[in-house]
Amino acid sequence: MSWIDAKAHAELARVREARERQVYPLFREFETGGLHGRLDGKPIVNFSSNDYLGLTTHPKVKEAAGRAVQEFACGLSSSRPQATTKEHVRLEQRLAKWMGFESCLTFTTGYQAMLGTIVSLADKDTTLVLDAYSHACILDGSFLAAGVPKNGPEIRFFNHNSAKSLERILKTRERKNALVLCEGVYSLDGDKANLAEFVDLCAQYDTPLVVDDAHGTGTLGAGGRGTLEAMNLQGKVPIVVSTLSKTFGGIGGLLFGSGEVVEHVKHTARSFLFSATLPVPIVAAASTILDMIEADGPKLVAELQQKARYFRDGLTAAGFDLGASSTHIMPVMCREERKALFMHIALLECGVYMVPLVYPSVKIGEERLRVNVTRGHTQEELDRTLALLKEYGEAFFVLSGDDIGPLEA
Repeated sequence: MSWIDAKAHAELARVREARERQVYPLFREFETGGLHGRLDGKPIVNFSSNDYLGLTTHPKVKEAAGRAVQEFACGLSSSRPQATTKEHVRLEQRLAKWMGFESCLTFTTGYQAMLGTIVSLADKDTTLVLDAYSHACILDGSFLAAGVPKNGPEIRFFNHNSAKSLERILKTRERKNALVLCEGVYSLDGDKANLAEFVDLCAQYDTPLVVDDAHGTGTLGAGGRGTLEAMNLQGKVPIVVSTLSKTFGGIGGLLFGSGEVVEHVKHTARSFLFSATLPVPIVAAASTILDMIEADGPKLVAELQQKARYFRDGLTAAGFDLGASSTHIMPVMCREERKALFMHIALLECGVYMVPLVYPSVKIGEERLRVNVTRGHTQEELDRTLALLKEYGEAFFVLSGDDIGPLEA
């Protein structure tokens, strides 16, 4: 056995233990997709889905993807420089206009969109300034840029959502230029960035701001245009990165910005140039969802927000700790691995799928169940899930904060 086998065996100790205890929560095999799928032959209601407007399985969306398969097949077997279709360009133009930007570029994943943007813009004259709770795509893009020989940027972190901490770094940075990166909605905690303060600081220090709004696009703002629309900051943030894998029901990354900035990334981002083109059926599905949002966006977003408020109020009234959440993403804090894992199993046995987050996804002591409320959840499903959470929250001492010991006890 080589050292890589030995390393893998050692690192998988926690996974083996969780499987032996039958509480391993990951990589479960769905038999059907959507908010109402099947696992192990049983129907489940999915509260870990990012299909926030409940449009992924809409008949029109599936029909559009099917037609695209007939016309373009499942893929184009190459990268965008030699595999761009009119459908890609049309969707990019429509999204740019809808979001209020000069230009938009579609990547194959949102992760690749952030990596490509950071590496294309940052160099030895740049300080990358990251929120301490930054998503993996922001971290990895920054570390990848820093690894470029003789041209790597400086990387600094500011305290989560702290304008004071951000300003301190902007004042003391070592490089001539700076690029600030944060998220509009933080996916683990469900809180929103203090964007108004960040926008003012970035203007004061002549620093561009990049906002990852993957969880805000389609869910916030009167028309679903995201965190900037919700905070009346449209036109004040030069770059937004988002995704097609949540509200838009498929997979893909989005870069919004000025014409020349987007064109520069288009010609330099390795994660764009050397990755296969986004399949046209995915483009067609996203275009159809965009049709629906353009036609009924305010109504769709209002329905989502009403259900999110209802569920948040119910969790709070029951005594759950939701951290700083103010959106449709709600962390049900368990603060112990065993509690989170066993609550997950108890809920799953009742037909509710809600994935637990434990170390290293979150810090030790911040273990949680993450609830994603969507427009597609029915009132009956919300009420039943609230009742189950309260029942098991009491049973596993999540509401009282009592300790039932670590997983290995």
